[in-house]
Amino acid sequence: MTDVVDHPTARVVVITGAASGIGLATSQRFSRNGDTVVMLDVDAERLAREAAALDAHPYPVDVRHADEVAAVLAAVAAQVGPVDVLVNNAGIGVAADLLSSTWEDWQRTFDVNVHSMFHTCRAVLPGMLDRGAGIIVNTASVAGLVGIRDRSAYCTSKSAVIGFTRALTADYAHLGIRANAVCPGTVATEWIGKILATAEDPVAKRLSMEQRQLDGHMGSPDEVAAAIFFLASPDGRFANGSAMVIDGGWTAM
Repeated sequence: MTDVVDHPTARVVVITGAASGIGLATSQRFSRNGDTVVMLDVDAERLAREAAALDAHPYPVDVRHADEVAAVLAAVAAQVGPVDVLVNNAGIGVAADLLSSTWEDWQRTFDVNVHSMFHTCRAVLPGMLDRGAGIIVNTASVAGLVGIRDRSAYCTSKSAVIGFTRALTADYAHLGIRANAVCPGTVATEWIGKILATAEDPVAKRLSMEQRQLDGHMGSPDEVAAAIFFLASPDGRFANGSAMVIDGGWTAM
């Protein structure tokens, strides 16, 4: 998983949640490979800025809305080309246990983390199936494998992402589709920075987050992006329906 051209022909790669964090790092990784990168995000201003730096194609969209997603991905197909790789990375989290959560918290979490994948896959799968090839990588989380206090909706949604990924493989692997998920541990993103900034004791909170990983530190967005890139590369050809854990040893015990 090095920064070399691992695919001889440039592919069209669509990435959601692409303007920051893991999504931005993933956009950068595919761009370095010479792929044609299409960046989707709800933050239009930041998206335009980050896409310009990569010579990528920015498409502002709220992935919660099926009609917006369908229109944007139809435009991508017409203006950029057929989608070869889809990285479903958009995600949010709400800090609340079940009884503290509202229905709106749950609905919004599932709309962004799960239902958006339904919308994007429904839009790109027909073209992939027509060509007999396509790669989908979904960002799940170790929160889909273990429980985390005060993350009820988030944990449940990320478990759903893993199940959705495996269902895609069960339905379409024999037709040339590869679908995999990545399950990161705690990654040093802006979202984590906001959690720390609002913590009662930011130093103690950071320490507890770091110590969840057995190696004692958070991961970087680049490390997760490297795993996503691997799963979308020829080297990852035998991976299908997997949930690749990248968590610094968190779930080893």
